[in-house]
Amino acid sequence: MTVIRATIEDVLEAAQLFAAYREFYGEPYDVAPAAAFLASRISRDESVVLLALDGDEVVGFTQIYPMFSSTRLARIWVLNDLFVVEHARGTGVVDKLLDTAANMAVDAGAISIELSTAHANERAQAVYVRHGYQLDEVYRSYEKPLL
Repeated sequence: MTVIRATIEDVLEAAQLFAAYREFYGEPYDVAPAAAFLASRISRDESVVLLALDGDEVVGFTQIYPMFSSTRLARIWVLNDLFVVEHARGTGVVDKLLDTAANMAVDAGAISIELSTAHANERAQAVYVRHGYQLDEVYRSYEKPLL
């Protein structure tokens, strides 16, 4: 298995997993808007999209947004999306994606990777803890819907 950084040429393959990820979180499975979103992020260099390949098959992806922490005066990465196809779960794909993301973040000068997951997604929470992520018990997240 290998992990690559996606380019604009990889958008269609990445979009299929991105659409499945969005479906997991309650959105309709629709590859076209997923591809358009990813193409926009990649072409503007606004996110890092990693693809896990098992031979020629894309079996996992993650999307990361480089950001900054004002309080820590440093670069951070926000791991916003992570998805592994059902038949590849438990095979080390998620470990390879998370390890690659961490190594790239260090190389980019980031001091941490932050992420959020659904309260009910206990399987993902266990993976993150195993990889050294710590539950934030200091800050509470809020969201204000605008549309």
